[in-house]
Amino acid sequence: MLHSECTSSLSLITDELIPHLLQIGRGVEKEGLRIKPCSGIAQDAHPKALGSTLTHPSITTDYSEALLEFITPKQTQVEDTISYLRNLHQFTLQNMGDQLVWPASMPCRIDGDESIPIANYGSSNVGTLKHVYRQGLGVRYGRTMQAIAGIHYNFSLPDSFWQAYQSKFVQEHGEDGSSELQDFKSAHYFSLIRNFRRYSWILHYLFGASPVLDSSFLSGHPSHNLDKFSDKTYGLPYATSLRMSDLGYQNSAQEELHVSYNSLQDYVLTLGKAIKQSYKQYEDIGVKKGDQYIQLNTNVLQIENEYYSDIRPKRVTQSGEKPIAALTERGVEYIEVRILDINPFLAEGISAQQMRFMDAFLLHCLFAQCPQNSDTRCQEIRSNQTNVILRGRDPELTLRRGDEQVPFKDAAGELLDAIMKTAKLLDQAHDSFEYTSAVYAQQAKVDSPSLTPSGQIMDAVNNGADFIDLAYAQAEIHKKNYASIEFSESAEQDLVTQAAESLQAQQNIEDADTLSFADFLDAYNAS
Repeated sequence: MLHSECTSSLSLITDELIPHLLQIGRGVEKEGLRIKPCSGIAQDAHPKALGSTLTHPSITTDYSEALLEFITPKQTQVEDTISYLRNLHQFTLQNMGDQLVWPASMPCRIDGDESIPIANYGSSNVGTLKHVYRQGLGVRYGRTMQAIAGIHYNFSLPDSFWQAYQSKFVQEHGEDGSSELQDFKSAHYFSLIRNFRRYSWILHYLFGASPVLDSSFLSGHPSHNLDKFSDKTYGLPYATSLRMSDLGYQNSAQEELHVSYNSLQDYVLTLGKAIKQSYKQYEDIGVKKGDQYIQLNTNVLQIENEYYSDIRPKRVTQSGEKPIAALTERGVEYIEVRILDINPFLAEGISAQQMRFMDAFLLHCLFAQCPQNSDTRCQEIRSNQTNVILRGRDPELTLRRGDEQVPFKDAAGELLDAIMKTAKLLDQAHDSFEYTSAVYAQQAKVDSPSLTPSGQIMDAVNNGADFIDLAYAQAEIHKKNYASIEFSESAEQDLVTQAAESLQAQQNIEDADTLSFADFLDAYNAS
């Protein structure tokens, strides 16, 4: 579904609402493999100087012991988020010897599944749960897929905005204004999510940075349709994000899922069913191999986070609380965008300009009033996403709009014109031109595909560079540049303190355990 089929509630954002946009909350979760100087995946344990991956608020691991994950706190200033992310990179690089942080979404050279060590979170029950969950991902999908890295962008609006917006919305639409604020928030966050899925093809084009990959990644994909650019590098000439293609986060069990985004209630019901529904193939694998747990259960999803969605409604959980229970009890607090590739040409993988565009884009998704998804629309959404992922820079590309095909550049220009309107609101709030400038920069990419990250990578590949060599060179450049930047003494000391406190917190959790892991897991699966 393209933009012309929607109306907008943008007219409700009057001068009295605009100041609330200053309090947009954002955070970034950025992954990156630790690699050895030879560009293979690091095999050693997470550096102790970085703290505990179980309890550290900002430095942890994702699937692999070598797959770092940097998490910024919720902040209202874009530059503060970039600065915090920069500090995490600097601190980490200072404490991992001669290793580098791989700067691309698709992994470095992989020497089989066993070269990807699964993350270890200590001996506590909760730490063991996290490790066994990852064991389950490995036996279900293979470890290679889990070595892919990305960037998650978290976005929320303050309650002060929602209160004022609800009042305007009720007046405009003549609705009963007695509904709880949280119910209103959840409903409109889900509207944002539905529109995000309609329009996210533009993000794949603008920020996709994985048009090629190393040949070692293909050992588990013998029937791929990629072109061979060299003995080491495969890809597609017009691709934007192979990470988001069926080579990436895809699997047959999840293809059968039909998770609904029409409302919080529908989402909880359909996702909850997958968490409780056993799957024959996973039953055949079993929960244990000998005395060793190899997955948490035999259900379609071991836990909610196994569902590989492009975007998620989120709520901060309390100790021991499952995400779906938090959503059911207290509603949507923020949304998490999960489709962004790491830009290897940027030290932090993402820029302030990109974050400003994301804010304008997500606000557009909030204010656009589109029908709920039908089966036909879902097919159209998937078709447009897939076409941009696999051939987004193809000058002949068209996107579906009902029964017609629209040239990609026309559709993109139309959507960017609409996003420009929310960018102007954000500039009005911030008394700046930075948000509209961010949109103009994206229009330049539509006009000149070579300006996109995927276009820049393909230019290098077409000039003889292998993917591995290109990414490794960028990793070295980033490490050298970080070493030349003065590191704030207070920021460094804060991270040293956080590391020490996290190690003690992990020890406290381990000391407090009283149940066996078997009993703990039974209780967890039953909840």
